[in-house]
Amino acid sequence: MKKTLFFLFIICYSFLNITKASSLFEVNQQIIHFTNTGGVSFVKITMNGKQWTCSSNKEWCKISKKSSSNPIDQVAVIVSSNDNKNSRSAQLLFVMDSVDTLRVLILQTIRASMYPNYCVSIPPDSSKMQSEAKQLASKIFAGWNLGNSLEVPENETKWGNPKTTQRLIDAVKASGINAVRIPCAWDSYTEDEHTCKISKWWLNRVKEVVDYCYKNNMYVIINIHWDGGWLENNPTYDKQESVNDKQKAMWEQIATFFRDYDEHLLFAGTNEVHSNGQATAENFEVEMSYNQTFIDAVRSTGGRNSFRNLIIQSFNTNIDQAVSNLIVSKDEIPNRLMIEVHYYDPWDFCGLENDESWATVKHLWGKDFAQYGAISSWGQENHVVTQFQKMKSTFVDKGYPVILGEYGAARRSALSGKQLKYHLESRAHFFLYVAEQAKNFGIVPFIWDNGSGNNMGNGLFNRYDGTIIDDQALKAYLMGASAGKYPY
Repeated sequence: MKKTLFFLFIICYSFLNITKASSLFEVNQQIIHFTNTGGVSFVKITMNGKQWTCSSNKEWCKISKKSSSNPIDQVAVIVSSNDNKNSRSAQLLFVMDSVDTLRVLILQTIRASMYPNYCVSIPPDSSKMQSEAKQLASKIFAGWNLGNSLEVPENETKWGNPKTTQRLIDAVKASGINAVRIPCAWDSYTEDEHTCKISKWWLNRVKEVVDYCYKNNMYVIINIHWDGGWLENNPTYDKQESVNDKQKAMWEQIATFFRDYDEHLLFAGTNEVHSNGQATAENFEVEMSYNQTFIDAVRSTGGRNSFRNLIIQSFNTNIDQAVSNLIVSKDEIPNRLMIEVHYYDPWDFCGLENDESWATVKHLWGKDFAQYGAISSWGQENHVVTQFQKMKSTFVDKGYPVILGEYGAARRSALSGKQLKYHLESRAHFFLYVAEQAKNFGIVPFIWDNGSGNNMGNGLFNRYDGTIIDDQALKAYLMGASAGKYPY
């Protein structure tokens, strides 16, 4: 679950079009791959402005022209051979009339992986994989997170939850929820760190839980979650190669093992990849390479994975970062990608435990609850609509449905009397409103559940027997999911 969301005001470098409504400024590809020998590729530029300019930020990546006033033109991208035998990346910056900006990502990944090749490809198989991304998203009524269980390093019961059972998943389905997101750890379940080979018993254990969901005809998302931080923490150039090597090896194994599952199973490449401080263009570039490695690894295995719907994440699964910086990964299969973000706004209500210099703890949310105490100065109902509208116009309207992989607000049960009463009512309002608006804007909601019924917990179901431990929150969530209507 997200621990810090207070850097949302930071304006970062943009990788996407920044255009006026009346502007036409497009390139035909935003990600270009080169092998170790280098070579030439062409970018087609279409505009209705007076002039565009282009520049490259790396010496080894040359361009054939730096400006043009033609409404349709192209630039040759010339990449030299990579004698250093290290993966590398560059950026092309296109600017029209000194205002509108486009970026093209150049990837040259050629070094042999430090791990064995786990890909044994088979021919594509489209059987039981008919639904494209929007079709499949529309089938998910409401999603739920099996949090703090299979993503726990070394032992799924280490963080206080019991082993997941069929009884629990049956109870989740009986409530009306029809999709489960299963955060997963893999790195601490490898047989040998030098080969990155995932233990067969752990693959079988994850399969067992996936099968609990399949027996209920539920949709399932499995990912590589926090997993000790090897994939999530501070994506920089110095670790780009080693992380992508492991990302490739992990997903080749995961995808191959689950290859025969039908379209009810979705893969999500990462979780909350973030920087240790203010995010930079380097962080965005490296994080997007993790997304691309995931897509390429899964598709390479063939079979039903050739058509499986896949989910990529924005930087820190943050909405503003998605809108400003995410370049959608290149995929050989059209209309099978989704975008994932998370939502814990405002954090001083959703999860802050103690007052900080940047915010004080808020027990209430929603304009109608301000009469009972302080609410945050931001992040209220209008913020939800604004943020979700951004995702709709940037991604949903362009064919990429959005997965709200996590959203939630901790239950502050240490409160008492009217304070507790109004807190729980405002919290229920939060769950209902976010779920309803998410669906209205083409965003599939997955509520966070960490199994805890204690103060500051997010548990909805008792992990031991499947009974409901937060009926008020669960009912509100399902009411919101029922009230919202997908725009596709």
